[in-house]
Amino acid sequence: MDVVSQGAEAVVFVTTSHPYCSQPAVENDKYIIKYRPSKKYRHPKIDAQITKNRTVGEVRFMNKLEKLGINSPSVISADYVNGIIWMEFIGDGLPNGDISSVKNYLWYLEKNDDDDGCVSDEVQSMLVAVGRLIGELHANDMIHGDLTSSNILLNGKEPYLIDFGLSSISSLAEDKAVDIYVLERAIESTHSVFADSYNKWLLKGYVQGNKKSKEVLARLEEVRLRGRKRSMLG
Repeated sequence: MDVVSQGAEAVVFVTTSHPYCSQPAVENDKYIIKYRPSKKYRHPKIDAQITKNRTVGEVRFMNKLEKLGINSPSVISADYVNGIIWMEFIGDGLPNGDISSVKNYLWYLEKNDDDDGCVSDEVQSMLVAVGRLIGELHANDMIHGDLTSSNILLNGKEPYLIDFGLSSISSLAEDKAVDIYVLERAIESTHSVFADSYNKWLLKGYVQGNKKSKEVLARLEEVRLRGRKRSMLG
């Protein structure tokens, strides 16, 4: 197994081993393992319960996404007690070797192409598709909770959502607006030169994916205003 990423809550590995089959169906097929290690600062019983509850919640969320046909990795196996989720591998390799997250893809274009490449029809189409995917998520009252351009992978030209450790179910426009606002701020911080165009295309797709987007976008303006006030006050 090779470590893909390590955060405060979990470590993500890539492996060619299947949890049940000694030989994968496809040679050199890859899988993702997400593991929540124990936290020594918590009481063991409390830690075990938190790990189990969060793992169960994430698997349920992912299974619901799959049933709805919303692009996300399929769950292959789960060990709730030990905080392990074995899932489908999503993503391609970029020419520089990085995994094809939206962030890495846009960074690659920004570093290696001229400005026209960053605002090409292909980039616009991709970001509209991302916005549409988020719109479909919210149309089903599902909140990602940590929407960044790192948590959206490109599988070919199709965007897929990943990392549902903070996900929840909510019909509130406020929660959906905050989800979008988090993504907007992530885009502004990592792709500042082209952020206005990128975010405009994301919202264009969002409207296509969510028929009830009007209320969410109205609330988004309020969320942005609160965010600007906090920035002014420090």
